Amino acid sequence: MDSSTPAIQIENLCYAYGRAEAVHDLSMTVQPGRCYGFFGRNGAGKTTTMKCLLNLLRPQRGQVRVFGLDPAKHEVEVKRWLSYVPDQVAFYPWMSVRETLDYLASFRANWNRKIEQELFERFGLDPSQRTGNLSKGQRTQVALIAAVCPETDLLVLDEPTSGLDPIVRREFIEAVIGAYQQGIPGQRTILVSTHLITEFEGLIDEFTLIDRGRAVLTLDADQARERFQKIRARFAEVPPEIDLKAALRVRRDGRELELIANGSGAELMERLRQHNPEALTTESLTLEEIFVATLKA
Repeated sequence: MDSSTPAIQIENLCYAYGRAEAVHDLSMTVQPGRCYGFFGRNGAGKTTTMKCLLNLLRPQRGQVRVFGLDPAKHEVEVKRWLSYVPDQVAFYPWMSVRETLDYLASFRANWNRKIEQELFERFGLDPSQRTGNLSKGQRTQVALIAAVCPETDLLVLDEPTSGLDPIVRREFIEAVIGAYQQGIPGQRTILVSTHLITEFEGLIDEFTLIDRGRAVLTLDADQARERFQKIRARFAEVPPEIDLKAALRVRRDGRELELIANGSGAELMERLRQHNPEALTTESLTLEEIFVATLKA
């Protein structure tokens, strides 16, 4: 596999359910070795996009490529290179956890039994328990084991930790996802759709924010933190009228102003300084704050 070929290439993707357009003219590129965040509200089009990548849905317009291949024409080869955890997990209910994982492992050229055992212990799963008797969180744990153990080049995760308790969530994200990428640095790629943006903050390299099927913002995570700033100013008296049109959002509270800046931080800081504030501070927004600020703008 050519390391210069994008792990995922989406160009002008469109898909509608009847008259309800789920994805409209969406384009994005995920380079190998990146942990790529795919953010958006419920119904924004994230799951539909992922299903097009997996050939579970066929694009109605535009195209998708996984490692340069069309999933509809090279389905087996594409799926050999990736693992997928859907937002709704289901297994054959009569199988035990052990039987389920053995069954899934039979389709894979590689299966890391050491990682499997470590995850069993970390999650506290009973291999003999039938999957039909598992809780939603336990089913998610089994699905995550099944996704990580084949050590594929691409992990596609749709709300992968939504059924896990907070402690297991954090352990999974830090230990499992981190270790997965470190296995072959610069090659293993993750596309993760999640509402729990804060918990993935330290892992996301780049992200696309989608709303109503359209890409609203695509940025490198570090560039996003430099570009989006929260500025606070406190004045000796109620602040005068200041031209703050360049701000994404302005909140006034007595003698204090709080601004959200999108690439205009330096300009806004200078305008505030001209009015001699008692205190003036700035800080980068988190990815979750950028998500909220962009959609509320």
